[in-house]
This record gives sequence, C-alpha cells and structure tokens, in this order.
Amino acid sequence: MKREIHKWFSPSLKKEMEIAVYGHYGTPLLMFPTAGADFLEYERFKMIESISPFINDGKFKAYSINSINNESWLNNSIYPPHKSLRHGQYNQYIIEEVVPFIYDNCNGHVPIITTGASLGAYHAMNTFLRTPSVFRGTIAMSGVYDLKAYSKGHYDDHVYYNSPVDFLPNVYDENYLNQMRNNLGIVIASGQGDFEDPGASIQLSNILNSKGIMHWLDLWGHDVKHDWPTWRDMLPYFLSKF
Repeated sequence: MKREIHKWFSPSLKKEMEIAVYGHYGTPLLMFPTAGADFLEYERFKMIESISPFINDGKFKAYSINSINNESWLNNSIYPPHKSLRHGQYNQYIIEEVVPFIYDNCNGHVPIITTGASLGAYHAMNTFLRTPSVFRGTIAMSGVYDLKAYSKGHYDDHVYYNSPVDFLPNVYDENYLNQMRNNLGIVIASGQGDFEDPGASIQLSNILNSKGIMHWLDLWGHDVKHDWPTWRDMLPYFLSKF
C-alpha cells in the first residue's frame, strides 16, 4: 500500500498539521481521529489495515488528519468562548486547506466521504452537514451529535452552528437540504453495549427523517461496545455497501 505523510504550517490554526495518505487512487475518505488523537491513530489501531482491501483495489484513498480537540472542547484550562473559536478555526482548516490538498492530490474536484469514530464521528457528520456541496457522504460510528455534550454549559453561535441536533431542525433552505439529500451515502452506526450511546444516533436519525434526508441508521448488538474492535468491523462493512 502506498503511504505518504504530508505536513505544512496551517494559516488557519497557526501550527504545523500533518496528513497521512494511504493508496494510489479512489474516492477520498477523510478520516477524523477520536478524542485528542493524531493523524496516525487509525494506523496504530489497525483501522487502515482493516480497510486495506478497499485501498489496494483503488476503491478508496484514505486521508487521516490531525485533531485539535485538546485545544478546543477537551481543553478545560481555557475560557469556553476560546474553545468554540478554536473549533471554528479547525473548520476553516478543513475547508480552506485540507479540501484543496485532497483535490490537488487527486488531480481534480472529486466527491469526498468523511468518516470517524467517537468524537471523530461527530466531526465527520458535522463537516458533511455543514458543507454538503463539498462532502458527499459520511460514515459516523459511535458518535454524539449534540455539541453541548462537550461545551460544559457554554452556548454561543459557534456551538449552535456546529451542533447538528441544534442547527439542522432549523434548516429550511431547500437548495441546502437538496445538497444533503443528493448524497452518496449517510451512515449513522452505533453499538448498544458498554459506553455506547445509541440514543444519540436515533436522535439524529429522527431529525434527518424529518428533513427527508435518506440515510442508514444501523444499531449493532448489546454486546457491541465503544472500542476499536467494533470500529474495525464497522468501517469495512459500510465501505463495502458504498
């Protein structure tokens, strides 16, 4: 498998950010790390190995990026409005830097699918829902889609517009909704075992249903817990359905 590491100084984040790229060609799969992890997390935990048949066959090309969650919502040493501002800078980094990099790396404007597990699932879903003109689908595993779960009571415009269960019910622009509806696939997956929150997936599914946005809610068994073996089973399964 072809593997490359790219990095540059991000104007949006004012720091160096790395991206690991796996594969030669295929539909770009943008991977958001869990919690405070880095761009090599999916490699360390053998997620890349689990999806390697899709990468080697040229069906998908994986782009695993860094998180800055430890500088935003997981950083309890800073003032809450600064957490939300940092989150906004991360959104800017994705749209203004990561997306152009993927286009250049793929030699054209190609549809991008997002994915992630746990807090990465939140980022994958939120990124798709905010910019469905750029991102054409998502596979979100074991996520919570209410940003207030991380903001510890703080609520401002950044929280609202980055919390799918808050902003999506108030979206009535048919052009915007049609971009979401015209997707390559939306998967909301969760186990029902230890440390999982299937109710969060059901809540988001109900909102998508109310907007006429087709998607796949898939709740796995009560023995399926919030852990890497679950996600290593889930991601290749769902990629096989795209």
